[in-house]
This record gives sequence, C-alpha cells and structure tokens, in this order.
Amino acid sequence: MTIRKLGRRELMKAGAAVAGAAALGAKEIIAEPARASGATVQFPAPVPLEDARWSCVSTTEAAAWQTAQMYKPAFSFEALNLNVVVPAGPTKTIARVADGRGGLAIDTVARNVEGFGACLNELGWTSLSALSDADRDSVMKEFFDPTAGARFSYCRMPIGANDFAREAYSYNETDGDFAMKNFSIAHDKDTLVPFIYAAKKYQPALKLWASPWSPPTWMKRNHFYAEAKAYPGFKDNGIKPEQIGKEGEDMFIQEPRYFEAYALYFQKFIEAYRAEGIQVGMVMPQNEFNSAQNFPSCTWTAAGLARFVEYLGPAMQKIGVDVFFGTLERGDVKLLDATMNDAKASRFVKGVGVQWAGKNALADIDAKYPHLPIFQSEQECGFGTNTWAYTTYCWQLMKEYSRRGARAYFYWNLATAKGGMSTWGWPQNSLVSVDTAAKTFTYNHDYYLMKHLSHFVDVGARRLETSGTADDALAFVNPGGDVVVLVHNGRGSAQRVAIQVGDTGAMAELAADSFATVTLKA
Repeated sequence: MTIRKLGRRELMKAGAAVAGAAALGAKEIIAEPARASGATVQFPAPVPLEDARWSCVSTTEAAAWQTAQMYKPAFSFEALNLNVVVPAGPTKTIARVADGRGGLAIDTVARNVEGFGACLNELGWTSLSALSDADRDSVMKEFFDPTAGARFSYCRMPIGANDFAREAYSYNETDGDFAMKNFSIAHDKDTLVPFIYAAKKYQPALKLWASPWSPPTWMKRNHFYAEAKAYPGFKDNGIKPEQIGKEGEDMFIQEPRYFEAYALYFQKFIEAYRAEGIQVGMVMPQNEFNSAQNFPSCTWTAAGLARFVEYLGPAMQKIGVDVFFGTLERGDVKLLDATMNDAKASRFVKGVGVQWAGKNALADIDAKYPHLPIFQSEQECGFGTNTWAYTTYCWQLMKEYSRRGARAYFYWNLATAKGGMSTWGWPQNSLVSVDTAAKTFTYNHDYYLMKHLSHFVDVGARRLETSGTADDALAFVNPGGDVVVLVHNGRGSAQRVAIQVGDTGAMAELAADSFATVTLKA
C-alpha cells in the first residue's frame, strides 16, 4: 500500500474515525474516507510518564478505585485540556462586615477546607452492629483512619431523634421542666455514643457539629414530634389533624421562658457529651426549619428562629461552642437576612449550613455574606437504590457547593441496612449498605466519589480555579503544596485530557463514564 499524506479537508472528514482509534492507542489508523486511496493518518501511542510526582486513581460503575497510567503531554486531535491556576499566595476574598458602629469594615477571609464527613445516625450504628467485630472495625478504619480510606475528619450528629433514629425521643420529655432537671442522654449510650467512640478510635481529633430535628414535644404548640401525616407508602405516625404544621409558621412556643429552657437544653447536651469525652464544637438551631415532616421536625419563621438565636448564642458562647445559621433548605437568602439583620442574634452567627434546595441560595449568600463560612450540611439522599446515575448527580452538587465556597461537605447516612429504610418509611442512600441477615457489607458508589475527594484533599486545602475544554472538574492545593484534581468524564467512551498545572503538564486517559483523581506532588 502506498502511504500518502492527507489534505486538510480529507483529514477533517476522517476525524471521528481517527479519534476513536487513537483513544485505543492505535499507532497507525486507516481513515475510512481515504481507505480507497490507501491513505493513512499516523498518531503515536501515548508515552507513559515516568514522573513519580504524578498519579491517578479512577472509578467507574464497574470498577472502583483503580490505579491509572499517566502519560507525557502530547498533541492529540481528540484530547481536551484542563488548566489549573495555582496562585503564589493565599486565596482570599474581600468581606464587607459590620464594624459595630453602624458602618462597614473591610476584612479578608481565607477559604480553606475544614473537612469532609457524614452524619452519625442511630440506624447507622445498629446496621453496623450486625457485622462481626472485625468487619465493623474495618469499615470504621476505612472511613476514619487519617492515612487511609476516606479520612473523614468532621461529622454531624443529631440532638435527639431524627428520621434515622430508632424511635422518636428527646432528652427531656418532662412537661414544664424549664430547669432541665430531668435532662438525660441515656438513650444515646446504646448507639450514638459508641458510634462516635468507634470513629474516634481511628480519628481521635474528629470534629463534630450537631442540630436538633425537633425540640422536646412540650416546647411545641402541637405537643407532637412531627408536623405532617405520613406520605403515601410511609409509616403512619399517628399525628392528629389539629397537630399538623406548615411552612412559614412557628411551631416552637415563642415565649422567653421556652427560649431560655431550649438554650439550656442545648447547653446540657454539650455538657453531657463532654462528660463522655466527646466534644461538639458547633451547633445549628434547627434542621430544615421550613419543612413540616412526618418524622421529627419543627417549623420556624425566619423571625422566630432569629429570636431563639438571641438566647442560644450567649448560652453557647459561655461554653465555647460556635453557632451557625441553619440548616437552610430553601433557596431564599431572605431567610438568613432575618437573623443577620437582628443585631442581638447576628453577632453570634459564625457560619451557614445549607442543604437540599438551599443550594439555590448559595450565590446570594456568598455575595451578601462572604465573611460567613458555608457548610454543605447534608448531601441529598436519593431513595435507597444507590445507583451510579445518582452518584453522577451528587457530583454536580459537590461541584456547585465547592465552587460557591463551601468549606465542609457532609454526606447524609454513613451506613444503613440494605435498602436504606428509615424508621418512618423513606428509603435513602448511604455510603455503606449492610445485609443484616448475611452479615455482609458493600461500599456504594457514593462512597467512592466522596473518597475521590476526601482521601486526597487535606484540611486546610484551598480550592483552585480551573478552565479549559475538560472543566468538569474540581482542583485544590493542599497546605504542603500537593495539587489535587478531581475530573469527571461523562462520555460513553474514553477521553484523553491534557492537565496543565502552572508550567507542569501531563496527560490522563479517563475511562468512559468515570471519575478520576489526579495528584501532582509538590
């Protein structure tokens, strides 16, 4: 066969065939439009990169956590590019904050990663308790060991019952006990306390924050733990028609003695856990304060929540605990404005917890209150199917929160029994599913997505700006200088990506429909 060079037009017509074959590493490709004339296009196979600074780990639906080869930078028609900008100094944002005299002062706030983790729920511990001691210990090591696995360093916990509690409960159901004489965390000593101990075995410096789903029932106008009837197919909760609440109303009794007692309730919670050797460093006043649910819940108006923060803030300040606003599950920054415009409440607010539809307010929160750290307080939970498709949706959430300045990212259920059924009938996803009958466990797709970030990104890391034709990515620089790039290939075929970090570059070949973490050591 006579080999001749193709003209530009012929080459463009042959592009699709060339790209597909080149992705498979072909050294000589015969282009279909030119086959009759014996023409070929020659591309060299990618050359493996012999540079120990670069590494890549990849996950697909079928194969998790696979080491992938990195290649030397080379021109390729089908390659996309990803540029990572590493600034010389700290990444900061200018914040306009109240100066206490009715004016504005200028401050600078570094946006460093504060941690990754999940919520420690009662049903998480009961599911893991079905495993052998060795298997349960291996799961906890995988989650929390600082040098292996997910390296989780910051977790959430409930104050009293949530929807993944064994039952509805609070720490004091004695009606009218404003002095909290009957406060007790005895219920938690079978579940949450050992769950936290098991995590701290591998992560002794584990940070915790907490929020209630419902106050004690005697502090609510309906005197019931929930505010909605069971949804179709969910477990009946026994609520009466006159006990049903709705968004936009204060179900918590808006009287000073109740505010004082509830702030004391929070204080007793912190002190009781400290007595168990467990430090909770931050609280949020109410989980999803706009949502009337068939499980433990309590609606507040924005003004009502601000009034409570006026009491909660001083109580927490006295014992060295921070208060964040939240959790905010609606895309309306005005719900935050009510607290931030309250001079008595706003001075105690150190950050904002955002989840679910709250993501639609991220841009406004970031623009209006850049001095407030944003925590993604709960990843959306799906319906217990743990599909790869849902994991790719969660990737979009992860990108949006990270790009909007979120400093911490929290998955919801660390573990559930297989199927993820809650006590109130809502099946939800989890990082680990436990077959309680067979006493086996499975790491789900969402776990590997979390691990692709948390295993490589250190506390104190700064997010970096990225650009290019492969910008379905997040990038960070760790305190020690390592650069971490998490990139998604959503195509149904392999994709070469040229990654440029400053004046250093390499080529990655991403598997079809995959996530890959590329690391460049300092």
